[in-house]
Amino acid sequence: MNLTLREKIGQLLVVGFRGSQPEACAIAARDVREHGIGGVVLFDQEMVDGSAGRKNIESPAQVRTLLAFLQSHARVPLLTAIDQEGGRVNRLKPVYGFPESISHEELGKLDQPAETHRHAAATAQTLRSVGLNWNLAPVADLDANPDNPIIRGKRRSFAADPETVARHATEFVRAHRAHGVLTCLKHFPGHGSARGDTHHGLVDVTETWSERELVPFQRLIAAGLCDAVMSAHVFNAKLDPERPATLSRAIITGILRERLGFRGVVSSDDMEMRAIASHYGLENSVPLAIEAGLDVLCFGNNLTYDPDIAPKAIGILERAVRSGRIPEARIDESVARVLELKRRAKLLA
Repeated sequence: MNLTLREKIGQLLVVGFRGSQPEACAIAARDVREHGIGGVVLFDQEMVDGSAGRKNIESPAQVRTLLAFLQSHARVPLLTAIDQEGGRVNRLKPVYGFPESISHEELGKLDQPAETHRHAAATAQTLRSVGLNWNLAPVADLDANPDNPIIRGKRRSFAADPETVARHATEFVRAHRAHGVLTCLKHFPGHGSARGDTHHGLVDVTETWSERELVPFQRLIAAGLCDAVMSAHVFNAKLDPERPATLSRAIITGILRERLGFRGVVSSDDMEMRAIASHYGLENSVPLAIEAGLDVLCFGNNLTYDPDIAPKAIGILERAVRSGRIPEARIDESVARVLELKRRAKLLA
């Protein structure tokens, strides 16, 4: 596939947007058509300025129409992503006409992998039926800190035991694969021991993180059950004394790729979370993430809203390549991984 440098960089972006009807989504359509973004991510709430107004999701039929509209503008078919873990992290809610879901914590306490598979299969079928091809789940974090507000607090971990987490995450992934939906293990190298929430600022896990938190990732990677991995915006001085995981070559390339042997797509968590945005800013964080070894940069456009986030990020990376800071071959590596992910989802031949 012959792509220009800007088109290649565009494939590395997954971007959130405003609007639920095609006529309200001109900016998203522009980003797909003119800037060649690789994917979109859907939310059901707008968090800017404390607003909780409905964003992209109103009903199954509406989501199906919206995604078909956006795909119609894409030269390279889009990854269409959503956080549909179940329980509280659940964008496709019953109030919009979608089925009830169950949290990872509930499934882990039940500890019947066949039930986890059944619930995950129902989720995958729901996603596939409306044109969503990438579930940003399962959570592979351990329930390692009772005071963790974002993992334990939202009942997002299967268990404190890494082998139990790996067992249930395995069934979650297998069920999605059976229905042609991609998954994404999160949040590497482990967010479960954190005391804080990276949505609000930098979270230091230096004193709480342990090697056990790598085990679920290690198990699924070794079993060939890992479509993608999402980085955590956590800081761990023992692994990298300078940068959080998302921007750390020591963690993303050194541990995830070289030590654990992962060859697939590595995605950022939302680059607009304050753990990254407040400390690094767009001009610094975007090239640092690619240098660290990430392939996909996710901009939810949900914590802050910028209609031009896609062209801005593309421009930053284009300048980094033109200046010689980032070799174009490094961009090519990530594009190859993204296109392979799309082939796995049967978006490309």
